[in-house]
Amino acid sequence: MNTPADRLTRRHFVGQLSLGAAALLLASRTRAADTPPSRKLGVVLVGLGNYATTELAPALQLTRRCRLVGVVTGEPATKGRDWARRYGFPEKNIYTYDTMHRMADNPAIDIVYVVTPNALHARDTIAAAKAGKHVISEKPMAVNVAECDAMIAACRSAGVKLSIGYRLHFDPYHQELMRLARDPTFGPFTKINGGFAFVMGHKVWRAERKLAGGGPLMDLGIYVIQNACMAVGGPTSPGGPYVAPVAVTAREGPKTKPEMFADVEQSIQWTLEFADGAPATGRTSYADSYNEFHDDAAHGWFEAKNAFSYNGIRARTSRGPLHFDPPVNQQARQMDDFAECVLANRESRVSGEMGRRDLAIIEAIYASAAAGGRRTPVRV
Repeated sequence: MNTPADRLTRRHFVGQLSLGAAALLLASRTRAADTPPSRKLGVVLVGLGNYATTELAPALQLTRRCRLVGVVTGEPATKGRDWARRYGFPEKNIYTYDTMHRMADNPAIDIVYVVTPNALHARDTIAAAKAGKHVISEKPMAVNVAECDAMIAACRSAGVKLSIGYRLHFDPYHQELMRLARDPTFGPFTKINGGFAFVMGHKVWRAERKLAGGGPLMDLGIYVIQNACMAVGGPTSPGGPYVAPVAVTAREGPKTKPEMFADVEQSIQWTLEFADGAPATGRTSYADSYNEFHDDAAHGWFEAKNAFSYNGIRARTSRGPLHFDPPVNQQARQMDDFAECVLANRESRVSGEMGRRDLAIIEAIYASAAAGGRRTPVRV
Protein backbone atom coordinates (compact mmCIF):
# COMPACT_ATOMS: atom_id res chain seq x y z
CA MET A 1 0.00 0.00 0.00
CA ASN A 2 1.27 3.46 -0.90
CA THR A 3 1.66 5.70 2.13
CA PRO A 4 1.60 9.51 1.96
CA ALA A 5 5.33 9.44 2.69
CA ASP A 6 5.90 7.12 -0.28
CA ARG A 7 3.94 9.40 -2.57
CA LEU A 8 5.81 12.45 -1.31
CA THR A 9 9.14 10.74 -1.91
CA ARG A 10 8.19 9.82 -5.47
CA ARG A 11 6.93 13.34 -6.19
CA HIS A 12 10.18 14.75 -4.85
CA PHE A 13 12.18 12.33 -7.02
CA VAL A 14 10.21 13.18 -10.16
CA GLY A 15 10.54 16.87 -9.41
CA GLN A 16 14.29 16.64 -8.97
CA LEU A 17 14.55 14.52 -12.12
CA SER A 18 12.65 17.17 -14.10
CA LEU A 19 14.83 19.95 -12.75
CA GLY A 20 17.90 17.89 -13.62
CA ALA A 21 16.65 17.44 -17.18
CA ALA A 22 16.15 21.19 -17.46
CA ALA A 23 19.70 21.78 -16.21
CA LEU A 24 21.11 19.32 -18.79
CA LEU A 25 19.13 21.03 -21.56
CA LEU A 26 20.43 24.42 -20.48
CA ALA A 27 23.97 23.06 -20.32
CA SER A 28 23.72 21.66 -23.86
CA ARG A 29 22.47 25.00 -25.13
CA THR A 30 25.31 26.75 -23.32
CA ARG A 31 27.86 24.42 -24.96
CA ALA A 32 26.30 25.15 -28.36
CA ALA A 33 26.51 28.87 -27.64
CA ASP A 34 30.21 28.45 -26.82
CA THR A 35 30.94 27.07 -30.30
CA PRO A 36 33.06 29.61 -32.17
CA PRO A 37 31.03 31.24 -34.95
CA SER A 38 32.14 31.01 -38.56
CA ARG A 39 31.61 34.75 -38.79
CA LYS A 40 29.77 37.47 -36.95
CA LEU A 41 26.81 39.04 -38.69
CA GLY A 42 26.64 42.82 -38.87
CA VAL A 43 23.75 44.45 -37.02
CA VAL A 44 22.40 47.98 -37.50
CA LEU A 45 20.19 49.50 -34.80
CA VAL A 46 17.34 51.67 -36.09
CA GLY A 47 16.37 54.23 -33.46
CA LEU A 48 18.77 55.13 -30.66
CA GLY A 49 16.40 55.55 -27.74
CA ASN A 50 16.70 54.13 -24.25
CA TYR A 51 16.28 50.44 -25.13
CA ALA A 52 18.86 50.53 -27.92
CA THR A 53 21.27 52.53 -25.77
CA THR A 54 21.04 50.76 -22.43
CA GLU A 55 20.15 47.19 -23.47
CA LEU A 56 20.77 46.27 -27.10
CA ALA A 57 24.11 47.98 -27.67
CA PRO A 58 25.63 46.51 -24.48
CA ALA A 59 24.13 43.11 -25.33
CA LEU A 60 25.79 43.22 -28.74
CA GLN A 61 29.12 43.36 -26.94
CA LEU A 62 28.25 39.96 -25.42
CA THR A 63 27.00 38.21 -28.54
CA ARG A 64 29.08 35.54 -30.25
CA ARG A 65 27.42 35.67 -33.64
CA CYS A 66 26.63 39.39 -34.04
CA ARG A 67 28.44 42.69 -34.02
CA LEU A 68 27.23 46.29 -34.12
CA VAL A 69 28.25 47.79 -37.48
CA GLY A 70 26.00 50.84 -37.86
CA VAL A 71 22.99 52.88 -36.82
CA VAL A 72 19.99 54.69 -38.24
CA THR A 73 19.19 57.97 -36.52
CA GLY A 74 17.57 61.33 -37.12
CA GLU A 75 20.71 62.98 -35.73
CA PRO A 76 23.57 61.59 -37.84
CA ALA A 77 26.06 64.42 -37.27
CA THR A 78 25.79 64.29 -33.48
CA LYS A 79 24.30 61.10 -32.06
CA GLY A 80 25.34 58.97 -35.03
CA ARG A 81 28.99 60.06 -34.88
CA ASP A 82 29.05 59.58 -31.13
CA TRP A 83 27.90 55.97 -31.58
CA ALA A 84 30.46 55.40 -34.34
CA ARG A 85 33.28 56.59 -32.08
CA ARG A 86 31.99 54.64 -29.08
CA TYR A 87 31.50 51.32 -30.89
CA GLY A 88 34.17 51.56 -33.56
CA PHE A 89 32.20 51.39 -36.81
CA PRO A 90 32.85 53.68 -39.82
CA GLU A 91 30.84 56.86 -40.23
CA LYS A 92 29.70 55.66 -43.65
CA ASN A 93 27.53 53.18 -41.70
CA ILE A 94 25.49 56.02 -40.17
CA TYR A 95 22.12 56.27 -41.95
CA THR A 96 19.02 58.40 -41.60
CA TYR A 97 15.45 57.16 -41.96
CA ASP A 98 15.40 58.63 -45.47
CA THR A 99 18.61 56.87 -46.56
CA MET A 100 17.94 53.35 -45.29
CA HIS A 101 17.66 52.17 -48.91
CA ARG A 102 21.41 52.76 -49.28
CA MET A 103 22.09 49.86 -46.92
CA ALA A 104 21.50 47.64 -49.96
CA ASP A 105 25.00 48.59 -51.12
CA ASN A 106 26.68 47.76 -47.81
CA PRO A 107 27.68 44.07 -47.52
CA ALA A 108 28.81 44.57 -43.91
CA ILE A 109 25.15 44.80 -42.85
CA ASP A 110 23.23 41.54 -42.43
CA ILE A 111 20.55 42.33 -39.84
CA VAL A 112 18.55 45.47 -39.09
CA TYR A 113 17.03 45.76 -35.61
CA VAL A 114 14.07 48.18 -35.58
CA VAL A 115 13.76 49.92 -32.21
CA THR A 116 11.69 52.96 -33.17
CA PRO A 117 8.25 53.77 -31.66
CA ASN A 118 5.57 51.17 -32.39
CA ALA A 119 3.82 53.13 -35.14
CA LEU A 120 7.09 53.27 -37.12
CA HIS A 121 7.93 49.56 -36.97
CA ALA A 122 6.15 48.76 -40.23
CA ARG A 123 7.77 51.65 -42.11
CA ASP A 124 11.28 50.80 -40.97
CA THR A 125 10.91 47.01 -41.32
CA ILE A 126 9.67 47.36 -44.89
CA ALA A 127 12.52 49.77 -45.72
CA ALA A 128 15.09 47.32 -44.33
CA ALA A 129 13.53 44.39 -46.22
CA LYS A 130 13.61 46.34 -49.49
CA ALA A 131 17.31 46.93 -48.86
CA GLY A 132 17.73 43.14 -48.69
CA LYS A 133 18.45 42.94 -44.96
CA HIS A 134 17.07 40.49 -42.41
CA VAL A 135 14.95 42.19 -39.76
CA ILE A 136 14.21 42.05 -36.06
CA SER A 137 11.28 44.28 -35.10
CA GLU A 138 10.96 45.19 -31.46
CA LYS A 139 7.65 44.31 -29.80
CA PRO A 140 4.84 45.00 -30.34
CA MET A 141 5.41 44.07 -33.97
CA ALA A 142 3.23 46.95 -35.18
CA VAL A 143 0.08 48.81 -34.13
CA ASN A 144 -2.43 46.61 -35.98
CA VAL A 145 -2.73 43.32 -37.86
CA ALA A 146 -2.80 45.03 -41.26
CA GLU A 147 0.66 46.48 -40.66
CA CYS A 148 1.90 43.05 -39.54
CA ASP A 149 0.65 41.56 -42.80
CA ALA A 150 2.49 44.24 -44.78
CA MET A 151 5.72 43.57 -42.89
CA ILE A 152 5.50 39.81 -43.40
CA ALA A 153 4.73 40.27 -47.10
CA ALA A 154 7.64 42.67 -47.60
CA CYS A 155 10.12 40.28 -45.99
CA ARG A 156 8.83 37.32 -47.98
CA SER A 157 9.02 39.29 -51.21
CA ALA A 158 12.61 40.31 -50.48
CA GLY A 159 13.62 36.81 -49.38
CA VAL A 160 14.75 37.95 -45.92
CA LYS A 161 13.90 36.65 -42.46
CA LEU A 162 11.74 38.44 -39.91
CA SER A 163 11.84 38.03 -36.14
CA ILE A 164 10.22 39.84 -33.21
CA GLY A 165 12.10 41.03 -30.10
CA TYR A 166 10.53 38.50 -27.75
CA ARG A 167 13.55 38.18 -25.45
CA LEU A 168 11.74 36.05 -22.84
CA HIS A 169 11.71 33.06 -25.19
CA PHE A 170 15.46 32.95 -24.57
CA ASP A 171 15.27 33.29 -20.79
CA PRO A 172 15.75 30.00 -18.87
CA TYR A 173 12.86 30.62 -16.46
CA HIS A 174 10.36 31.11 -19.26
CA GLN A 175 11.87 28.21 -21.17
CA GLU A 176 11.26 26.05 -18.10
CA LEU A 177 7.62 27.23 -18.03
CA MET A 178 7.18 26.04 -21.61
CA ARG A 179 8.92 22.74 -20.84
CA LEU A 180 6.66 22.06 -17.87
CA ALA A 181 3.60 22.85 -19.99
CA ARG A 182 4.52 19.83 -22.14
CA ASP A 183 5.53 17.59 -19.22
CA PRO A 184 2.67 15.12 -18.54
CA THR A 185 3.84 14.73 -14.93
CA PHE A 186 3.26 18.46 -14.38
CA GLY A 187 1.12 20.11 -17.08
CA PRO A 188 -0.92 21.12 -18.84
CA PHE A 189 -1.60 24.51 -17.27
CA THR A 190 -5.27 24.94 -16.46
CA LYS A 191 -5.48 28.39 -14.84
CA ILE A 192 -3.22 31.32 -15.72
CA ASN A 193 -2.95 34.71 -14.05
CA GLY A 194 -0.44 37.49 -14.62
CA GLY A 195 0.12 41.21 -14.56
CA PHE A 196 2.73 43.81 -15.49
CA ALA A 197 2.54 47.50 -14.58
CA PHE A 198 4.58 50.52 -13.57
CA VAL A 199 3.81 54.09 -12.61
CA MET A 200 4.45 56.49 -15.50
CA GLY A 201 5.71 59.69 -13.92
CA HIS A 202 5.36 61.96 -16.93
CA LYS A 203 3.92 61.70 -20.39
CA VAL A 204 6.16 60.13 -23.04
CA TRP A 205 5.53 58.78 -26.54
CA ARG A 206 4.27 55.48 -25.09
CA ALA A 207 1.16 57.34 -23.88
CA GLU A 208 0.40 58.81 -27.33
CA ARG A 209 -1.79 56.72 -29.62
CA LYS A 210 -0.26 58.12 -32.82
CA LEU A 211 3.15 56.67 -31.86
CA ALA A 212 2.35 53.79 -29.50
CA GLY A 213 -0.92 52.52 -30.98
CA GLY A 214 -2.32 52.18 -27.46
CA GLY A 215 -1.32 52.34 -23.82
CA PRO A 216 0.17 49.80 -21.41
CA LEU A 217 -1.47 46.86 -23.20
CA MET A 218 0.85 47.44 -26.17
CA ASP A 219 3.89 48.05 -24.00
CA LEU A 220 3.50 45.77 -20.97
CA GLY A 221 0.37 43.67 -21.39
CA ILE A 222 1.87 41.94 -24.40
CA TYR A 223 4.27 40.16 -22.03
CA VAL A 224 1.31 38.81 -20.04
CA ILE A 225 -0.33 37.63 -23.26
CA GLN A 226 2.92 35.89 -24.18
CA ASN A 227 3.01 34.18 -20.78
CA ALA A 228 -0.50 32.82 -21.32
CA CYS A 229 0.36 31.46 -24.76
CA MET A 230 3.60 29.94 -23.44
CA ALA A 231 1.72 28.20 -20.63
CA VAL A 232 -1.04 26.88 -22.88
CA GLY A 233 0.86 26.02 -26.02
CA GLY A 234 4.53 26.22 -25.30
CA PRO A 235 6.86 26.50 -28.30
CA THR A 236 5.67 25.32 -31.68
CA SER A 237 7.28 24.99 -35.07
CA PRO A 238 8.81 28.28 -36.25
CA GLY A 239 6.38 30.19 -38.42
CA GLY A 240 3.31 28.76 -36.68
CA PRO A 241 0.59 27.89 -36.39
CA TYR A 242 0.69 29.36 -32.90
CA VAL A 243 -1.74 28.73 -30.07
CA ALA A 244 -4.31 31.51 -29.65
CA PRO A 245 -7.43 32.13 -27.57
CA VAL A 246 -10.88 31.50 -29.02
CA ALA A 247 -12.57 34.30 -27.08
CA VAL A 248 -11.71 37.45 -25.12
CA THR A 249 -13.47 39.48 -22.45
CA ALA A 250 -11.92 42.81 -21.39
CA ARG A 251 -12.61 45.93 -19.39
CA GLU A 252 -10.74 49.21 -19.27
CA GLY A 253 -10.05 50.70 -15.84
CA PRO A 254 -10.83 54.26 -14.72
CA LYS A 255 -8.54 57.15 -15.67
CA THR A 256 -7.24 58.94 -12.61
CA LYS A 257 -4.83 60.92 -14.78
CA PRO A 258 -6.90 61.89 -17.85
CA GLU A 259 -4.46 64.63 -18.80
CA MET A 260 -1.72 62.02 -19.26
CA PHE A 261 -3.82 59.26 -20.82
CA ALA A 262 -6.16 61.31 -23.00
CA ASP A 263 -6.22 58.92 -25.96
CA VAL A 264 -4.94 55.62 -24.53
CA GLU A 265 -5.98 53.39 -21.65
CA GLN A 266 -4.45 53.98 -18.23
CA SER A 267 -5.16 50.39 -17.22
CA ILE A 268 -6.98 47.39 -18.66
CA GLN A 269 -7.74 43.82 -17.63
CA TRP A 270 -8.85 40.83 -19.65
CA THR A 271 -9.60 37.12 -19.74
CA LEU A 272 -8.48 34.89 -22.61
CA GLU A 273 -10.35 31.63 -23.21
CA PHE A 274 -8.44 28.85 -24.94
CA ALA A 275 -9.88 25.89 -26.81
CA ASP A 276 -8.87 23.43 -24.09
CA GLY A 277 -10.86 25.48 -21.56
CA ALA A 278 -7.89 27.06 -19.77
CA PRO A 279 -8.73 30.65 -18.70
CA ALA A 280 -5.93 33.24 -18.63
CA THR A 281 -6.56 36.48 -16.76
CA GLY A 282 -4.26 39.44 -17.26
CA ARG A 283 -3.92 43.03 -16.21
CA THR A 284 -1.68 45.98 -16.95
CA SER A 285 -1.43 49.63 -15.98
CA TYR A 286 0.66 52.78 -16.17
CA ALA A 287 -0.56 53.82 -12.70
CA ASP A 288 0.35 50.84 -10.53
CA SER A 289 3.28 48.53 -9.88
CA TYR A 290 3.31 44.74 -10.31
CA ASN A 291 5.35 42.25 -12.31
CA GLU A 292 4.29 38.65 -11.71
CA PHE A 293 2.43 35.56 -12.79
CA HIS A 294 1.02 32.43 -11.16
CA ASP A 295 0.05 29.52 -13.40
CA ASP A 296 -1.73 26.42 -12.05
CA ALA A 297 -1.20 23.10 -13.80
CA ALA A 298 -2.82 19.70 -13.59
CA HIS A 299 -0.10 18.46 -11.20
CA GLY A 300 1.51 21.60 -9.79
CA TRP A 301 2.02 25.33 -10.16
CA PHE A 302 4.61 27.83 -11.37
CA GLU A 303 4.95 31.39 -10.13
CA ALA A 304 7.40 34.21 -10.72
CA LYS A 305 8.12 37.66 -9.32
CA ASN A 306 9.95 40.28 -11.33
CA ALA A 307 8.65 37.94 -13.97
CA PHE A 308 9.00 40.00 -17.15
CA SER A 309 12.19 41.91 -16.33
CA TYR A 310 15.56 41.81 -18.05
CA ASN A 311 17.12 40.13 -15.01
CA GLY A 312 16.46 39.34 -11.37
CA ILE A 313 13.57 36.94 -12.03
CA ARG A 314 12.58 35.00 -8.91
CA ALA A 315 10.63 31.84 -9.66
CA ARG A 316 9.48 28.68 -7.98
CA THR A 317 7.22 25.75 -8.70
CA SER A 318 5.29 23.32 -6.55
CA ARG A 319 8.43 21.18 -6.75
CA GLY A 320 10.68 23.84 -5.28
CA PRO A 321 12.55 27.06 -6.10
CA LEU A 322 14.15 27.57 -9.49
CA HIS A 323 17.60 29.04 -9.98
CA PHE A 324 19.61 29.14 -13.19
CA ASP A 325 23.23 30.16 -12.88
CA PRO A 326 25.06 32.00 -14.28
CA PRO A 327 22.58 34.72 -15.23
CA VAL A 328 21.98 35.19 -18.95
CA ASN A 329 21.61 38.27 -21.08
CA GLN A 330 18.23 37.76 -22.74
CA GLN A 331 18.88 40.20 -25.57
CA ALA A 332 22.27 38.70 -26.44
CA ARG A 333 20.73 35.23 -26.60
CA GLN A 334 17.84 36.52 -28.69
CA MET A 335 20.10 38.21 -31.25
CA ASP A 336 22.51 35.28 -31.43
CA ASP A 337 19.60 32.93 -32.09
CA PHE A 338 18.41 35.08 -34.98
CA ALA A 339 21.93 35.19 -36.40
CA GLU A 340 21.94 31.38 -36.29
CA CYS A 341 18.60 31.39 -38.13
CA VAL A 342 20.12 33.53 -40.87
CA LEU A 343 23.29 31.43 -41.12
CA ALA A 344 21.37 28.12 -41.14
CA ASN A 345 18.52 29.44 -43.30
CA ARG A 346 15.82 28.49 -40.80
CA GLU A 347 12.88 30.44 -39.45
CA SER A 348 12.92 32.23 -36.12
CA ARG A 349 11.01 30.66 -33.23
CA VAL A 350 9.69 34.20 -32.54
CA SER A 351 8.60 34.90 -36.09
CA GLY A 352 6.53 37.62 -37.67
CA GLU A 353 3.57 35.25 -37.56
CA MET A 354 3.86 35.10 -33.76
CA GLY A 355 3.98 38.89 -33.60
CA ARG A 356 0.90 39.05 -35.82
CA ARG A 357 -0.96 36.65 -33.54
CA ASP A 358 -0.31 38.88 -30.55
CA LEU A 359 -1.59 41.97 -32.39
CA ALA A 360 -4.76 40.04 -33.26
CA ILE A 361 -5.23 39.25 -29.57
CA ILE A 362 -4.57 42.87 -28.60
CA GLU A 363 -7.08 44.10 -31.17
CA ALA A 364 -9.67 41.70 -29.73
CA ILE A 365 -8.98 42.92 -26.18
CA TYR A 366 -9.44 46.55 -27.21
CA ALA A 367 -12.61 45.69 -29.14
CA SER A 368 -14.10 43.86 -26.17
CA ALA A 369 -13.25 46.69 -23.78
CA ALA A 370 -14.79 49.26 -26.13
CA ALA A 371 -18.00 47.38 -26.90
CA GLY A 372 -18.40 45.46 -23.66
CA GLY A 373 -18.98 41.75 -23.39
CA ARG A 374 -17.26 38.68 -24.74
CA ARG A 375 -15.62 38.85 -28.13
CA THR A 376 -15.46 35.74 -30.26
CA PRO A 377 -13.92 34.44 -32.39
CA VAL A 378 -10.42 35.86 -32.10
CA ARG A 379 -9.18 35.77 -35.69
CA VAL A 380 -5.43 35.21 -35.95
